[in-house]
Amino acid sequence: MGAAQLVETGAQRAAMLQHLVAEIQAYCAAHADPRIVAKYARYFKEGYDAYGVPDRELSTQRAAWLKAYRDELGLEGLLDLGDLLWQSGRYEEGFLAIYFAGEFKQEFRPHILDRLGRWFAIGISNWAHTDVLCGMLGEFLTREIVPLEAFGPWREAPYKYQRRAVPVTLLPLLKIRQEYTPLLDFLRPLMLDKERVVQQGLGWFLREAWKRQPEAVEAFLLEWKDSASRLIFQYATEKMTPDNKARFRKAK
Repeated sequence: MGAAQLVETGAQRAAMLQHLVAEIQAYCAAHADPRIVAKYARYFKEGYDAYGVPDRELSTQRAAWLKAYRDELGLEGLLDLGDLLWQSGRYEEGFLAIYFAGEFKQEFRPHILDRLGRWFAIGISNWAHTDVLCGMLGEFLTREIVPLEAFGPWREAPYKYQRRAVPVTLLPLLKIRQEYTPLLDFLRPLMLDKERVVQQGLGWFLREAWKRQPEAVEAFLLEWKDSASRLIFQYATEKMTPDNKARFRKAK
């Protein structure tokens, strides 16, 4: 294919993506329900910019879009679509970006992790999008597409939801790893993070890890009981007995 043909093909795909974005936005606007927005807004302290499209309707339509564009756009094209969808800041558009990418999990390769990671800079700004995306990111670890260390830079990312994604993405490993110490050590750089959403993600991971390997997790928690946020401990010790919880109170 010559340079002119490549330019033409690229322009055609860009036009297709813009057309699809406009179609998605028009559909969401036409099916918006402010009552749904009001119902769920209370779960998002940092704002909930949504159309309020009913889940059943959006689920049916997203399948139709995927059927119509899957073969022509492929994973890379749908990731480009996701880049555009995140820019609006609307909840449903971000959810669709994740859904479309997730339909190609079997095609994930190491470089796709970097593509998905860019979405935190573009528009991921709530816990729900983060945690749904993490369910997909776990594939990179459970299928050994990338090593654990590939998520190392995320621990120092300027975006708090990207940092939250680290412990949440590690959750599926609890079912397949026999030794939790490397996972706990990997999370050490986050234990003093000041952001509430990161602390909640850490506490969630530690609670689930404790259910399976309490001794390792309790030893880890004892190291941090006087320095890490109490919110982490609130989540991490949630299923413990009152007497066991008392061991992790901060020294006065």
